[in-house]
Amino acid sequence: FAYDYAVNDQYTGTNFAKKEESDGHNTQGYYSVALPDGRVQHVKYVADHYGGYNAEVTYEGEATYPEYHPAPAYKAATPAYKPAYKPTYSHPAPAYKAAAY
Repeated sequence: FAYDYAVNDQYTGTNFAKKEESDGHNTQGYYSVALPDGRVQHVKYVADHYGGYNAEVTYEGEATYPEYHPAPAYKAATPAYKPAYKPTYSHPAPAYKAAAY
């Protein structure tokens, strides 16, 4: 048998491929996969009944990791009541006139 397939979706970042061939006694193949750290892992392999599974693994690119920011151990308190509006008060002018001496 022989088969191969590949997926490269730029929108989701999915990127992998595989190819394999076998004559019933010897199997050889190749696969690659995009790793979460930004590298691409390539694996070439040969398998048979005498030598078992033998793989050559290589990496393309350089691993990158996001900067770590630990979450605080506490949660900030939220007020129990928060009015929907802030009332405004105005004092009415006095209804009397000051006495004249």
